[in-house]
Amino acid sequence: MEKNILEEKVKATLEQLRMYITQDGGDMEFVAIRDRLVYIRLKGNCVGCGLTELTFKEGVEGVLIEEFPYDIDGVELVM
Repeated sequence: MEKNILEEKVKATLEQLRMYITQDGGDMEFVAIRDRLVYIRLKGNCVGCGLTELTFKEGVEGVLIEEFPYDIDGVELVM
C-alpha cells in the first residue's frame, strides 16, 4: 500500500482506538511509520502506567497488525 494512504488509514484506526484509551485519562498520538513499524507517543495517564505494555502491544499493536497484515509489523512507543 502506498505510504500516504497507509498513514491515513493507520491514523483513522488509531483515532477509533483513542476513545478506549481516553476513558482512563490517557491518550496517544501518531508519530510516524518507518520500516513497517508504527511509532506512537503516549500522553496523559498512559505515561508511566504499569499497563502500557499490555495496552499497546496486545491492544493497539494487535488491531493494527490485524487491519494491515501486509504493511505493519508492530508498534513502538516513543517519548
